Amino acid sequence: MFNWDDDPDLNITPLMDVMLVLMAVLMIAAPTITYQEQIKLPDGSKTTRSQKTDSITIRMDKTGQIYIEDKVYGKDSFLDYFSDKNIDKNSSVYIRADESLEYKDIIDILKGIKKAGFLNVSLITE
Repeated sequence: MFNWDDDPDLNITPLMDVMLVLMAVLMIAAPTITYQEQIKLPDGSKTTRSQKTDSITIRMDKTGQIYIEDKVYGKDSFLDYFSDKNIDKNSSVYIRADESLEYKDIIDILKGIKKAGFLNVSLITE
């Protein structure tokens, strides 16, 4: 018959396998879980819509020539573009400058654009 003196062994290998699989699933899924706060935004006017602002791209090559649209300007004369046209001051200005230019040249352009009244200025990099 049965020998009651033997201690029965509990096989925990399947339990450990299940726990390891669950831990792996949670480790993969945890970074993708995001918490969203419930925020009630104020009501805006239903009759007005935001207007898309235009953007201006300024390119500067390694010789210091500044290109705006199809025209070529020097460092001292590129602000003429902003004074010649009626341009919205909320327009975004993007500057593409050659990497071999000195830092001072780029800062001079930024100062000139700020002096012209533009505040949304970005430097484009690759």
